[in-house]
Amino acid sequence: MKLIRIKYMVPLTLLAGISLFSSCRSGYSVVAVEGDRMEVTAELDARPDSAAMAVLAPYKKTVDSIMSPVIGQSARFMDRFRPESELSNLVADILRLSASDYIGRPADVGLTNMGGLRTALPEGDITYGNIYEITPFENTLCIVTMKGDLLRQLFENVARVHGEGLSGARLVISEDGKLLSATVGGKEIDDNKDYKVATLDYLAEGNDHMEAFTQVADADKLTPENATVRQLFMNYVSELAKAGKKVDSKIEGRITVE
Repeated sequence: MKLIRIKYMVPLTLLAGISLFSSCRSGYSVVAVEGDRMEVTAELDARPDSAAMAVLAPYKKTVDSIMSPVIGQSARFMDRFRPESELSNLVADILRLSASDYIGRPADVGLTNMGGLRTALPEGDITYGNIYEITPFENTLCIVTMKGDLLRQLFENVARVHGEGLSGARLVISEDGKLLSATVGGKEIDDNKDYKVATLDYLAEGNDHMEAFTQVADADKLTPENATVRQLFMNYVSELAKAGKKVDSKIEGRITVE
């Protein structure tokens, strides 16, 4: 029997496909598979494969026609980083304000995760493609009703990861991830009051260390249909453009470290 050693550099999700070699009756048998990760960056564009480009050309034309239209303007370059950033503030604001369409008013708090924002928003033209790149996942709006004491636990979760996208509240956290103080709408948290938190369905399930959400009953979680974060983002940009305004966001001390 002939033996063949395979060494490759492709996404690890393709490992399953290697098994096809061993199932073929070719006289060869796979004895080892070596894999590695390859970072996909703009540097790969320097030496494009002409044959591959030819195959992709008709698809690229279609995608570009969908993604390239300009839908608004950005006043500044906005990136995402902890404990607070322009882009995370913006998306948290969009979530909080978008709740008005479903509960008749903005939510008390907006919360998004840094990990869900995959790239920065450039200054100038905003295209559909920009928003797809920032929010590539199918996360949807979820409006959670929770008591003040549980909301404080949620803010402790946020402090523990050293900050997330936040709107409507202000937190002071320690360098080692402890919550020192928190206010909502400029007021101290009332443990017995119901608060509305506009977040992602992903976070509302308790993911990304937001364990406080797991203590909320499903009946207190409203997930509207067709309200993906991406679509809410596009709607927000379009509405500002119609009013002749640019998208803007700043670091405001929503989360400070002491």
